[in-house]
Amino acid sequence: MTTDENIAALIPHRGTMCLLEHVLEWNAERVLLSTTTHRSPDNPLRRADRLRALHLCEYGAQAAAVHGGLCARRAGTQARPGLLVSLRDVELDRDYIENLAGELLVEAERLMQSESSWQYAFRVRHLGKELARGRVAVMARAQPG
Repeated sequence: MTTDENIAALIPHRGTMCLLEHVLEWNAERVLLSTTTHRSPDNPLRRADRLRALHLCEYGAQAAAVHGGLCARRAGTQARPGLLVSLRDVELDRDYIENLAGELLVEAERLMQSESSWQYAFRVRHLGKELARGRVAVMARAQPG
């Protein structure tokens, strides 16, 4: 299991914007994480003390970044920084998520990888029920210089 401290080393987000807490399992194609940050009053995505389910897309995107970081670490390298360029086929089960007791399970599965881009499918579940699903596309940031 990986803690949030280790996850923060794998993705560009820091502090409360690092939304995922524990890596439960992973392999070359997918990662499964857990978190309770949706309930946190200092979640930076909250507005008027509410957290929209739409923000589960960010949870999915961070799961993809964690997977890329874990794969790069296993290969003895560091993941290239990327930019989220699209969300597709997003389906949400509800409007808000801040009152859901317990953990969220966030899964990302790599669908495609090239030298300059990656595509992942993501799913977010709570107590066995799917709350969100979709796909994220990420393009590598241009290298300086």
